[in-house]
Amino acid sequence: MSEPIIDEPEAIPEALREREQWVCWREEERDGKPTKIPVTPGSGEFASSTESDTWCEFETALEYTETEHADGVGFVFTDDDPIVGVDLDDCRDPETGDVDDAARDIIDRLDSYTEVSPSGTGYHVLIKGELPEGRNRRGSVELYDTARFFTVTGDHVERTPNRVARRQDALTAIHREYVQDTERATASESEQRDGTDDQSTATDTVDADVNVDLEDEELLEKARNASNGEKFERLWNGDTGGYDSHSEADMALCCLLAFWTGGDRTQMDHLFRESGLLREKWDEVHYADGSTYGEKTIERAITSTSEFYEPDAGDDTADAHDPATDSSSDCDTDDSERNRAYLVEKNRLLTERVDELEATLAEKNERIDTLEAEVERLTEELASRDRESGDPQDAHSDDAGEGDNESETVSVWGRAKGLFGSSSE
Repeated sequence: MSEPIIDEPEAIPEALREREQWVCWREEERDGKPTKIPVTPGSGEFASSTESDTWCEFETALEYTETEHADGVGFVFTDDDPIVGVDLDDCRDPETGDVDDAARDIIDRLDSYTEVSPSGTGYHVLIKGELPEGRNRRGSVELYDTARFFTVTGDHVERTPNRVARRQDALTAIHREYVQDTERATASESEQRDGTDDQSTATDTVDADVNVDLEDEELLEKARNASNGEKFERLWNGDTGGYDSHSEADMALCCLLAFWTGGDRTQMDHLFRESGLLREKWDEVHYADGSTYGEKTIERAITSTSEFYEPDAGDDTADAHDPATDSSSDCDTDDSERNRAYLVEKNRLLTERVDELEATLAEKNERIDTLEAEVERLTEELASRDRESGDPQDAHSDDAGEGDNESETVSVWGRAKGLFGSSSE
């Protein structure tokens, strides 16, 4: 049994512990980066932040982490509770504990229970309040209030309250200044990119010859000024009008992002998470191989995009070959094209299921053949013993033989029943 994930469970506020909204999580690598996957305590199956039957009470979740099948516990936000989570990423030096100014400002103003994230590079602040309308993420600041889960470490930050405090006014101000205020957030994002550009490589693109390397704001500006800029702007702001479903709008925006980023998966994911279309479904596991909805949507968008933005060709070329306006593009809104990737995946899963059933059927047929052969052998053995018991002997021997034969018969049939019994278990 492993060491406890949380040294002092009582340090976690009762406002969280008292609710049966807990899951576990384990870390898996997706596209070369660690991803925290929610799992159901007990079964270890994928959990969902929208399905309460995959949640449990805090003690059960904590106990499951001791089985080494999970890396930690998480709290699920719902519409039925007043809890809001503020996620601050990449703002803390795990070696020195130094905190950047923006994160310190947010933590101080919210003045509620705060803990260090599992990676040690960020913070989670939990408060009571109502999340303002509009986008919920920009840069390294993200706000949750429903249909998401928060990893909980119990690594409480000193000089912050031990309780989940109600901080509606502070939450509204933080949301306005750090999430809705484009000018302030853009400056913060630029600072982050200056320190992370070296990590971006051409291997993230679908075509090694396509190397767009546009900064986020430059990319967004070009997309908005393109011939289909209005469409991009609507999708970016979360408007799904003109699409049969939210998922189709997701796909349309991802196709546009694939074009402008040169198929850079990492940048596409980063940008989509800042759009108004982002929802909990993006990070939910929807496929047999463990892929999330967002990962598959990005993959399909890249596969469906035949041409990418070429900076050297000028913006006119970008307009002419925009995948959302080119009638020859696979990202056209025709229903059959939109569903092609979905049907391919569905057929693959069905084929795998058929193969499994055929293998099971073959195994059962082999078992039946074995049982039939054993029955035949036992029948012959019984017949042989019956013939032997018919030999002339004295009365005393006959009586003894009859008892022995009866015992042997029972023994043989016992073996037969045991054989059939084991096959039915």
